[in-house]
Amino acid sequence: MPSQPRRVLVVDDSVILRELLGDIIESDPAFTVAGKARDGRDALKKVEQLQPDIVTLDIQMPNMDGLETLDAILSKTLVPVIMVSAMTTRDADVTLRALGRGALDYVAKPTSPTADREEFGQRLLTKLKMVAGSDVRRILRIRNAKKQRMQNTARGSAVPADSASQALVDRYADCCVAIGISTGGPPALSSLFSALTPPLPPIVVVQHMPADFTGPFAKRLDSISALSVKEAATGDRLLPNRAYIAPGGNHLVLRKGVGHVMTRVKRGEPVSGHKPSVDVMMKSAAELFGASCIGVIMTGMGHDGVDGCAAIRSAGGYVLGQNQETSDVYGMNR
Repeated sequence: MPSQPRRVLVVDDSVILRELLGDIIESDPAFTVAGKARDGRDALKKVEQLQPDIVTLDIQMPNMDGLETLDAILSKTLVPVIMVSAMTTRDADVTLRALGRGALDYVAKPTSPTADREEFGQRLLTKLKMVAGSDVRRILRIRNAKKQRMQNTARGSAVPADSASQALVDRYADCCVAIGISTGGPPALSSLFSALTPPLPPIVVVQHMPADFTGPFAKRLDSISALSVKEAATGDRLLPNRAYIAPGGNHLVLRKGVGHVMTRVKRGEPVSGHKPSVDVMMKSAAELFGASCIGVIMTGMGHDGVDGCAAIRSAGGYVLGQNQETSDVYGMNR
């Protein structure tokens, strides 16, 4: 006998977006719309009345914004919440804060109600299926433990890449750490980067994120880390004590320069379902660094990174996977 469809509460101050989200949700028999709310106050009433299985939550709303509403919802019931964010730098920053405060995931709105509707619908339904039935209490416990570790870790002095000693540059000239991560990534990477201390080889990161999100995310990591963290750009030279975040909507590869390795940002079709793709980045890292490359796969859904890890292992490098107990989603790293 088929299970009952998951009931979703849609929260958005735009009538058009409420209708769009509702139509997408109802298009999949796995879900049904439990109700719609026009702002945060309305959402709190309907969460209590309707007891939905999942909530989609807008960020910018009158009366109560998305962060206030998120805090209020989670104080009453541990329901999975997906933030619905505009493609703006401001919304990107608020979305990252929402993930740190208990939202399980996010989806970026289409640029207009008619633009990219099919792609947006697929992304939304994929996110809904991922969070459906999630153990929110367990995930929040993991994230709170990470926050506590961050608070207990004293930040060291940052070491600017351009002031790194030549001996340090030479020591790590042929080394690289390649990290792939997806769902649950922002809190996990925040915990990781707050704990890392120099000296370290160059670190290259693919976090599945849309364009306009990876820049603010890189700045956020830079503000809490003793390493220097930036969104990668074509021509960046890989240096010790620096981390390079792949820009959303583009692939990141490593290329040999004159006496050094540099980054290259390029367009292209999604690989392993993603752009940027962990596989693309890791394969290029394996080719250049061989046995001196460490691959790290962290929390995430899907299989991006499987081929990249195989390439690193085949080249003689080493691969680490985040364990199930500390992962929001044990998928890519499985």
